[in-house]
Order: sequence, then C-alpha cells, then structure tokens
Amino acid sequence: MKFFKINYILPLLLAFSCTTVGFGMHIIGGEVTYKVISTDSVANTNLYEFTMKIYRDCNGSGADFDNPAPIAIYRGSYDNNSLWQTFNIPLSFKSNLIPDTPNCVAQLPNVCVEEGVYIFQRELPISTQSYFIVYQRCCRNITISNVPNPGDVGATYTVELTPQAQQLRNNSPTFDNFPPIIICNGFPLEFDHGASDPDGDQLIYSFCSPYAGGGPILSPLSALQSCIGAAPNPPCAPPFDNIIFLAPTYTPGSPMGGNPPISINTSSGFISGTPNMLGQYVVGVCVEEYRNGVLLSTVRRDFQFNVADCSPTVIANISSDSIAGPQQYVVTSCGQNSITFLNQSVQQQFIDEFVWNFDIDGTPYSNSSDWDPTVAFPDTGTYYGTLYLNPGQECGDTAEITVNIYPSITASYSFVYDTCEAGPVVFTDASFGDAGIDRWRWNFGVQGGTSTEQHPEFLYPIPGDHSVTLRVYDSNNCSDDTTQVVNWYPVPPLIIIEPSTFAGCAPADIFFDNLSSPIDSTYDIRWDFGDGGTTSGVISPNHLYTETGVFTVHVEITSPIGCYTEDTFVDLIKVVPSPTADFTFSPDTLLSNFNNTVQFTDLSSGANRWNWQFGNEGTTTQQNPLFTFQDTGLVAVRLIVTHPEGCKDSITQVLDIVPEFKWFMPNAFTPNGDGSNDLFLGAGLLEGINDFNMTIWNRWGELVFETDNPNVGWNGQDQNSGSMSPGGVYVYQVTFTSPRGTF
Repeated sequence: MKFFKINYILPLLLAFSCTTVGFGMHIIGGEVTYKVISTDSVANTNLYEFTMKIYRDCNGSGADFDNPAPIAIYRGSYDNNSLWQTFNIPLSFKSNLIPDTPNCVAQLPNVCVEEGVYIFQRELPISTQSYFIVYQRCCRNITISNVPNPGDVGATYTVELTPQAQQLRNNSPTFDNFPPIIICNGFPLEFDHGASDPDGDQLIYSFCSPYAGGGPILSPLSALQSCIGAAPNPPCAPPFDNIIFLAPTYTPGSPMGGNPPISINTSSGFISGTPNMLGQYVVGVCVEEYRNGVLLSTVRRDFQFNVADCSPTVIANISSDSIAGPQQYVVTSCGQNSITFLNQSVQQQFIDEFVWNFDIDGTPYSNSSDWDPTVAFPDTGTYYGTLYLNPGQECGDTAEITVNIYPSITASYSFVYDTCEAGPVVFTDASFGDAGIDRWRWNFGVQGGTSTEQHPEFLYPIPGDHSVTLRVYDSNNCSDDTTQVVNWYPVPPLIIIEPSTFAGCAPADIFFDNLSSPIDSTYDIRWDFGDGGTTSGVISPNHLYTETGVFTVHVEITSPIGCYTEDTFVDLIKVVPSPTADFTFSPDTLLSNFNNTVQFTDLSSGANRWNWQFGNEGTTTQQNPLFTFQDTGLVAVRLIVTHPEGCKDSITQVLDIVPEFKWFMPNAFTPNGDGSNDLFLGAGLLEGINDFNMTIWNRWGELVFETDNPNVGWNGQDQNSGSMSPGGVYVYQVTFTSPRGTF
C-alpha cells in the first residue's frame, strides 16, 4: 500500500479567496529558459529555442497575457550594452492549471492559476559578449505581504547567454516542479525546487531578489510603453532594479520568515521550513550553472507563496535532533540505548491507526499501541524505523526514522589556584568518552571569559563565586557538560589609593579612592585616617579633617574567605591653617566722581597671593593697589587670597561712588552777534541729572524762552514774536532732579 505525503506539487503560486487572504490582481510569477537547436559552423551562429512562462491570477481583475508580447535582445555586459533586436512574439498557448488538490486537507481555499507559454526561436552570432533576452510587464498582486506598494511594482523576466555558454552550445537548466499553490500556516513546508540540466553541469541554488520592471502608468501611449509604464516596449535594458523587500523582517535571502525560517538547500534546491504568518510572499529562486568552475548561466524564477489556514488532516512527525529530508527524521542518543520516541503527528482526531516499525539487527520491532513508545537498542550503531499513520487508508502519512546510538561522553575537570594571591586559575580537563574528545568549550562565568583550549588558564578580572561550565564534544558530535563554582576571593597584591599625597588647608574634605584590585563590596575594608576621628568600612570613603597637622593613613583589607592584607601610608595628609582675607580702603567716606581714586590696604593673614576684583572695572594681583573708579554708584570690591598650599579665602566690601554735579549761570550776556558772549548758557557738570528745564521771563512776566537741554542757550530772541528782546533785566529759572533723585 502506498502512503501519501501532504506536499502540494502544483504550478506557480497565486492569490486566492478565503477569509484571511485577499484577492490577487495580475502577475504572480515567471521564468525564461533556452536550448540550442542547431549550430552553423560556417556562419558561426547558434539557433536557440526560448521558452518563457508567465503566470497570472485568473481570480483577479488584472490584464490578460500580452499577445503578442514585446521581446528585446541586448548585447554587451550587464552594465554596458546596446539594443540588438526587438520583436513581438505571439502567445503559443495558455491554460488553466489544475491543482493536484490533496484529499486529506481541511479548509482548502479556492484557487485559480493561468499559465501563458511563449515559445520562439532566434539565430544569434556567437559573440564574445553576452546576450540578454528581456520581457517586462506591470503589475504584481496588490495583496503581497513582503513588498511595499506591490500593486505599483512590475516584473522583468530575462536570461543571459554568456560568451562561454555560446561557445559551448550550452542548454539552460529547467525546473522539475512548480511550487505549491497553498502552504498551510504552522505546518512544515517541504518542496523539491530542483532543476534538471541536459549537459550535466553543476547547479547551485539560492534565494535571490526578483527583478522589477515597468510601473503603473497607463497613459499616454508613450508613457505606457516607457520604462516606468505598465507595458515597456521595447523592454528596457539591464541593469535591472531589484524588488525592494520590507526589511528587516523580509530580505531576498529570507523572503518569508518562519520558525524555522524558510530556506533553500544550495545543492539540491530543496525548500524547507515552517511558515508562521498568513499572507502572500514573493520569492525569487536562482539556479547557477557551472562547468569546470566557470559560470555559464543563471536561470531566475520568481513566484508567490500563499500561506493560509488550510490544515492538512494527517502529518507524520516526531521529535528529532535533525531532519534529513522530507519526512525523514534523525534521532541521536549518546550513551543511552533506550529511547522514548515522542509522536508529534497531527491531527490526532483524523488518525485512526498508527504503527511503529524498527529493524533491530535483523529482528523486527512493531508497536501499534504506544503513542510514545520506548525502544531498547542492544548496542551502539545505526538503526532504521518507520512511523505509519492510517496505513492502507487514503489519508495516511509516513515518517522515516534514523536512530544513531553513540557511546557516552562525560565532561569532567579540576582546577587549582592560590587562594589568597590574585593569580590565574589553572583548569585541567578530565573528560572521557569511547569516541574520544575533540572539542572543548569553557565558560568561566564572567563576560568575555571563554576558551576552546583543553587545559586553559584564566585570570579573573573581578572576585566572586564564579560558575565555570565545561562542555565537551566527541567525533559523533555528542556532548556533555559539567559546572563547578570557583570561589575566587584573593586580596590585592598591592594596596593603591588616591590621593597618593595631599597638602591643603583646614577644613580638608578628602575623597580616598581605593584603586586596589581585586576587591568588591563583599570585602571587609577598614580605614584609619590618623586624626583620632572616625574610621570607615566603605571601599572608597570621604573624610573631613577639621584640625591642622600631618596625618598617617592605615588601610586593612580582608576577603570573604579570610585572606588579609594591610598597608600604612605615613604622613600622607598635611593640613595647614586656612588664610583669612581682610582689607581697608582710604578715603573711606565722601567718595564721588570728583574723589574717585582709592588706596586699598591688605590686612589678610596666611596668604602669599592676592586677586582684587573691582566690580566690572578691573582686576589686579598687587597686594596694596591704588585704583581709580571710572563710574559712579555702588561697586563690590572683592579680595581673594591664596595660601601657599593653594587654599583660598575671600572678602567683599561695597563702596559708594557718589555722583556729584556743579552748575554755574552767568549774570549778563551781549547777544550782538560778535561771536563773544552771544548766548545765555550755563556751564558745569550735570552728569546723571534728570528733568532739566530752564525758563526766562521779562519784567512783565511773559515767557520769552524755554529749553529742556542744558546745552542750549538763549540768544536774546523772544520765542513768541521771533524778534530780539530789548536790553534790560530778565528773570530765569533752572530746575532739574539730582542723579539719585534726592532733590
């Protein structure tokens, strides 16, 4: 009886209608391949037959296949080429592809794929340059999940005839199978995307970026047929733009994600992984063809994977260490001959019968009662078995099982170190196993602490209870690990503190920085600061010296396991009296803008440097300076004095430079225009005064002149009539406010 795997071997993927995936629109995939029909050695030409397959979603509302389809051939390099030919080819045939729908699947959505096939021949001269056969069309399905704005992205289907391929009359590889239309979400995908090559060349497979081509522009005709139009005519030359994926979630090399991620085997083209998100995904597969290490061609296919909630009813699956291929599971045991097989087959409500079969050194083993059987194997070696689900029924499945029983392996090690000395720990491997030990992985329990040596040494950067794990491997890749704790608490070989010396003024607040290593908060630290005051038990303390004198500092360090060290720093701290700032000044009264030069006298004690700050007007370092103030008002004079040991004191006194004014008026003037005494104008210093006003009146009490500017005088004219006033006696009045507004 034959058992059926639930693999969907169907044409290129398309959009489909269901509750979780939207409708498609147009192009869902395509590829171009070629073969050599004949060679004319006289004309030095090859006659090629090209086959281009385009796939569209026939449930969508997109355009039909181009008929005819415009084709362009470019010659040159990928980055530098010119148009060789352009022509139209008719659609050879089209058909709806009938999915090989499995019977044992629940919730299978309705799908529709239409294939258009174009077959055409071209005779091309054998050249030292490449030919590029190109077709372009927009647009892809708008419901694609891994490409931004997919409805605006077109496709380029192309193949390159390299100079080597022309010379060797090479035939391109062709893919053996079409990808499945529907992938069930959360179930393993196993699809053989391998290709056949008639020349027997080496084929290398990879996920690659599909090419974009054309855009959504539909009119006018010139724009429609341009490189950004929906139907480029002629198709545009390489280089071609790659489709942009929604990074970082999706990339050309990881177009679908999954757990485990969807991947392709580079040697076989086998695609495997488990999709874990619903949606439609553009996938590009490239197969490179090599002969004697020379790349002859690259065939590029792109298609759509559609992930839906369509669950297979029965899948044979077990818990395994690795997967060798579709439904081929490998179970490995190291040192344990009895193995319990965990049956992870689904869906159990559809599984009516199961049978476990094993060949144990020619003796058959069969079990149809235990879902998770325990099987005892007699010795080391390789054994083969099979799990059958629903044998003899239409909805059944099979899992092939390979069991590798290897010898046991045991990880073991010892270590030595000087308990109280801060030196390296020496580790000695003592692991053993019948298959030998060929790899070691040490983790010493601190960041960056690893080794692959058999017998390493490691110097810990910090103290502590460090968990050290050794994992060992043998030639069968069996492994074992063991963990021990290294209590590494040595005392520092040298006690180092900062400051290494200090001289300053009282009171002296000093931070003692303990730079000794290794220590941490688990160590017992004892400080004696030498001044008869308090001690401290912190690693790096602050201490305030209030008295003057010379002090010796003592430090003791005890590790958590009792290791002890100490040191004494003789006469480390010198504390001297602080300076006292004081000064007088003369004159100490009646300072004004007319009396603004001041003699300052230093009365400070314990100072050998002086810094005078005269408000914003200047500074000096003289001890007893003489200073002339340029402005009036209150000015803060500050004296900063410095002790020979560098400590400072300061004092500030406020001086009042009083603004004074002087003003004199004449008792007569002669406004006769002779240039002498023609104005009645006051003289003096009015700096800082406000609200100046001068009025002049004749003997009849009439106002003849008024001004608010002290620099403007009366020229004798009556300001009312504009005529000269007669000689005689006039009365004037001058008013203003003093600089500080006191009158």
